[in-house]
Amino acid sequence: MALRELASLEKYLGLKKPNKYSTQGDKKVPVLQNNNAPSLVGLVTIACHLVKEANRPELLGDGAEGRAVVQQWLEYRVTKLDSHIEDTKSILKDLNLYMQDKVYLAGNQLTLADILMYYGIHSIILDLAVQEKEQYVNVARWFDHIQHHPGVRHHLPPVVVLRNRLYTSRHH
Repeated sequence: MALRELASLEKYLGLKKPNKYSTQGDKKVPVLQNNNAPSLVGLVTIACHLVKEANRPELLGDGAEGRAVVQQWLEYRVTKLDSHIEDTKSILKDLNLYMQDKVYLAGNQLTLADILMYYGIHSIILDLAVQEKEQYVNVARWFDHIQHHPGVRHHLPPVVVLRNRLYTSRHH
């Protein structure tokens, strides 16, 4: 899965020359094969490298605090979401609470944290019933916003997040 995410990230970043990847270990940790330099290991390490290669520093966060928040969410992706230390319901509950007053995970624009968390949480959201998605309305709103951001979704199918509601006359 991580290799497809990295390929999609390359396309989003507009990198012309696709990189050569492999995996290592039981957990299939991605490895970027560099011709003239040592190999880079790990989803976050490689993703940050690709962002720098594409000269898109804004995706790593604005200012020291913004960069720290992006790194925090990238670490969350690898340590909590990918490792399944916590069950998905508690992850969704935490994320839903965090997103209560936010459009993006870090700052006021799309960052690498949004992209990689979107990729990581996609299969979870895809498997939820509509009623379950409605329990996590802030996550659903954020997810839908990110999946419609130009160029982000690439290898993933679109997900219907919230059903349209018909309002009764008492709401007028």
